[in-house]
Amino acid sequence: MLKRLGEETVNPSVKISEARFPAPFTAGLEYGAPARGTWNIVHVGMLIPDAHQIFVCAQGCLRGVVLTAAEMGASHRFSTVAIRENNVLDGDMEDLLIDGVSDILERLPIYPPAVLIYTSCIHHFMGSDLDYVYKVLRERYPQVQFTDCYMNPIMRKSGLTPDQTMRRQLYSLLKPRENKADLVHIAGCDFRLDRDSELAVLLTSNDFEIREVASCQTYEEYQNLSECGYCITTFPAARVAGDYLEKNYGQKHLYLPSSFDYEVIEENLALLHETLGLSTNLIDSSARKSACEAALAKAKELIGDTEITIDFTAFPHILSLTRLLITHGFHVTRLYTDSFPSEEREIFDWLQQHAPDLTVYPTVHASMRIQPRQSEEKVLAIGQKAAYFSGTQHFVNVVEGTGLWGYEAIIKLADLMCEAYAAPKDTKSLIQIKGMGCGNCL
Repeated sequence: MLKRLGEETVNPSVKISEARFPAPFTAGLEYGAPARGTWNIVHVGMLIPDAHQIFVCAQGCLRGVVLTAAEMGASHRFSTVAIRENNVLDGDMEDLLIDGVSDILERLPIYPPAVLIYTSCIHHFMGSDLDYVYKVLRERYPQVQFTDCYMNPIMRKSGLTPDQTMRRQLYSLLKPRENKADLVHIAGCDFRLDRDSELAVLLTSNDFEIREVASCQTYEEYQNLSECGYCITTFPAARVAGDYLEKNYGQKHLYLPSSFDYEVIEENLALLHETLGLSTNLIDSSARKSACEAALAKAKELIGDTEITIDFTAFPHILSLTRLLITHGFHVTRLYTDSFPSEEREIFDWLQQHAPDLTVYPTVHASMRIQPRQSEEKVLAIGQKAAYFSGTQHFVNVVEGTGLWGYEAIIKLADLMCEAYAAPKDTKSLIQIKGMGCGNCL
């Protein structure tokens, strides 16, 4: 007997007390919510000034990336090579790639300094000789730097994810230069480091210059990143980029996660002092903690017991943020995430014990398409996906932390929560814009 799909609403959520770590949900048919503020591989690649992107894959797969470039106003830095059935049957994948890229370059008004070539899963299924392709292209166009990038969905469940790979490949075009001890590279983040953060204040007050790809305006400025003596990553997905820069460019890598845990923030600041040998310390940790407590108390007085929902796209360390809010009296009821950060196991255990009824929802489970989205009560969401799934106009419109870090991140988030609570937003319009803040790529 045929059964109508969607006839029964399946609730895929799980109480955190019963959730598995780090993957609480079983992989299967996936749903993409129309909350598109997070960056994708096109946005990230555009951070390299004047570079040209070429995507090589089947026509149907090209639609999303073509629209991304168009929405950014960056179609002039973007091209495609379509793979058709005859290319697969004839076995001329290498020739198609070489000839397609060559044809694009010859049609451009000038050769770009760099070309990012995104191959797809079909190249790996067919066993294409990509080393040969890049060898020919580099010999044919010695004035152009080529690097391999990937639009490959089969990479999502094992090994490095496409996101991690893209953040690493972002620096593969750098030419080695002599490292300078007073230059610090903030790597792998789509946004500029908040200059009010304790991390930025400590570096600048000790005469270190901060460099990051999000601030580069020219290709030469991008190349200057290789001069940095130190590399700092704050984003979990960027750690592989930091390791890559240390191994290939001699930049001492420090991972200083953008956690909301006071103890982790203190450990990060201590590690920074020790590694860089800082002489000046303008950070009074006790005063900063007091400022955080005051900001959180002010927010709690305004927001009261209003239900709060959080999603993983707003801040990478979703569990430390959740614990911070719960321990300060906020009524956090729902988390929207498909997995938990591996480094937050201790916080996960704490939440299981102290907030057992906290409900965890996936964001890509197919049944999330038909889950109820409206609530009779006011809901405050942190993140675009949380706003969408909660059906609320009161939300903090942040993706990937937007460069916030340390105690300052807590203070500014508390202020953003107050603003979101007081003034509704046009959720539908805002969350449909791809790559929030990606204008800094251009």
